[in-house]
Amino acid sequence: MPDSGRIDLNTLRQMKAAGRKFAMLTAYDYPTAVAAAAAGVHALLIGDSMGTVLLGHPTTRKTPLSLMLILGEAVRRGAPNVFLSGDLPYESIRGGPAAAVEAALRFKHEAGCDAVKIEVAPEDEVFVRQVTQAGVDTIAHLGLRPQQVTSPDGYRPQARDPLAIAELVELARRMVDAGAVMILLEAVPNEASEAVVAAVDVPVIGCGAGPACDGHVLVTQDMLGLGCTRPPRFVPVHARLGEQMVAAMRRYVEDVISGRYPGPEHVYRMRSPVADATGQG
Repeated sequence: MPDSGRIDLNTLRQMKAAGRKFAMLTAYDYPTAVAAAAAGVHALLIGDSMGTVLLGHPTTRKTPLSLMLILGEAVRRGAPNVFLSGDLPYESIRGGPAAAVEAALRFKHEAGCDAVKIEVAPEDEVFVRQVTQAGVDTIAHLGLRPQQVTSPDGYRPQARDPLAIAELVELARRMVDAGAVMILLEAVPNEASEAVVAAVDVPVIGCGAGPACDGHVLVTQDMLGLGCTRPPRFVPVHARLGEQMVAAMRRYVEDVISGRYPGPEHVYRMRSPVADATGQG
């Protein structure tokens, strides 16, 4: 942590230079952001994965920008000192570079983001360049791009042979040349990550991309065992909060049915006549 306590892009660059890894998680609300900051998480992502995780859509394509901005502002309030990024949702990319720039500026000014992340293909260099020129730091998301997945079975690893790795490296170089301040690699072998890390001088974040990356990001609900679907193989499940939640809710239902709730400790008492007469209480 810097002396100011604020983690910014320069902090992450210094960590990369020193060979120190940084941890990123998704966050969609204030309580999660508060917990992440207290845990020492370096960076948070207002991910468009909220469309699948919170809203129950089969893909991320229907995640609304308006909701991301509202919840992103809450995340920033909960974690004022972390490096905060926002995903440009599919609706903004589909609208072309002008819509992407407008959304990026809203993430910066309304949600307090330090950067935006853009899922990019070779033809999407214009998005990175124009958002950067508008004054918003950009993270280029390569490898598996969830916005291009139209069904739950479409999540598959990428860049698994030498030719595909060479193409990935070239794309990463192009995005850095266009102004990307970081690269995010999703669902690629560690050999691909090693090649990209060696080819660019910006921090590389891995999402199921092996230990070669400078930092790593997970969907928080997956890591906490709170998701409604089986997490990917690269996710370490450090808790079983989903099971605990069901157990707690079941106990509440049983307590209501049995009459154990509400008990005396849950009920407000009448004022005592003595307290009313003396003006106390």
